[in-house]
Amino acid sequence: MTTPPTSLAPTADADRPQAGAGAGLPDQSTLIRIGRSCICYQTRMTAHAVTRAYNRALAPLGVEVTQFNILAALATAKTGSVTALSDALALDRTTMTRNLKRLEALDLVRVSNGPGRAVRPELTANGISLLAAAIPLWEAEHAKMESAVGAQVWTETREGLRTIRRALKDCEA
Repeated sequence: MTTPPTSLAPTADADRPQAGAGAGLPDQSTLIRIGRSCICYQTRMTAHAVTRAYNRALAPLGVEVTQFNILAALATAKTGSVTALSDALALDRTTMTRNLKRLEALDLVRVSNGPGRAVRPELTANGISLLAAAIPLWEAEHAKMESAVGAQVWTETREGLRTIRRALKDCEA
């Protein structure tokens, strides 16, 4: 039995589309249009940049902005269950539970059993203290970002994001 010449042997790249004519790839203008207009892509890039900025600001306290938001939501006392907290912060229950376990391990949150299978998260004294220390850092970073884009742009952007969330929530219903 003979082996085929090496020039005809399949390579790891044999099934992968190659750039260039006839490869079936969309043209560059289509890809650029998608990158510029895709709501998901644009909001994720922005969310990552904003998250990094807030995380840097809150780093001296050892807390990330996601944790800060959970602590702040718990402080409003409008979120008496994991489900309500998840809904308020637009996180799925699994992600919220994982975050609460981390906060509980840091003694920032206490999770107690409610009626039936309900689980009730609440701030500990350490959580209240950390939240109080974090608020000025958050406010300074927020003011810096708002100043960078301008109050009007931020107001319009915030309202636009709320409109998108409401429209998508209506589509899911």
